[in-house]
Amino acid sequence: MKKVLAFDLDGTLAPSKSALPDKISELLGSLLTTYNICVISGGKFEQFHDQLLANLHVGDQELKNLHIMPTCGTRYYRHDQAGKTWKMVYAEDFTNDQKKKIITELSKVIESLGYNKHKVYGEQIEDRGSQISWSALGQNIVDELGEEGVRLKEEWDPTNAKKSKIRELVAPKLSEFEVRMGGTTTIDITKQGIDKAYGMRKLMQYLKVEKEDILFFGDKLSEGGNDFPVKAMGIDSLEVSDWHDTAFALQTIIHIV
Repeated sequence: MKKVLAFDLDGTLAPSKSALPDKISELLGSLLTTYNICVISGGKFEQFHDQLLANLHVGDQELKNLHIMPTCGTRYYRHDQAGKTWKMVYAEDFTNDQKKKIITELSKVIESLGYNKHKVYGEQIEDRGSQISWSALGQNIVDELGEEGVRLKEEWDPTNAKKSKIRELVAPKLSEFEVRMGGTTTIDITKQGIDKAYGMRKLMQYLKVEKEDILFFGDKLSEGGNDFPVKAMGIDSLEVSDWHDTAFALQTIIHIV
């Protein structure tokens, strides 16, 4: 029996930058009484709060089993029951010089491909401290357009061809960093070796569990995707296409338990 269920967020537990669906919230609430649950994704902690925590209606006993890993595992948060807050366990932040180099090289590639010339909603490049993320249509498109924003994101690069091209051009210029396809319209850059597999290894250390004890759910498990490192390290992984797939799988797990 698995001891830990780990999940990507966007495209796995919820639509891109959208609130956790009620059904997923209900299922996670049930599973948190039995399993340690980790959510590891590219967004900042604030994004996790708005998408996940704001619609996860559980008590302190359940929250002690919840592990939050923003920015692809470059940060890790645990719930402090006494203070009713979330405390950071670690952060693998960039230096200012590293940030400057990443933003400069990434901007050059984006400009050469013309992906900075269409309408965007908010900034395209976001400094997340331990991760630099480029979002094709801007960081705020879902906040501003709602479901229409989700639709536009899903239509921008359905085959991942655009993101793959960006990664192909950026990675050689930033060989000392990890460059990966993130969410629907996102490229994520972290320190070398600091990715979702790094986050899973840290989680294993804290919980004193083995790879065989974890089941991971993600929608970007193909090579180059930001979920792929988890699969590559040998953790059992289930690829889903959206939160409905995840809900079906979780219902099966609850039934078995």
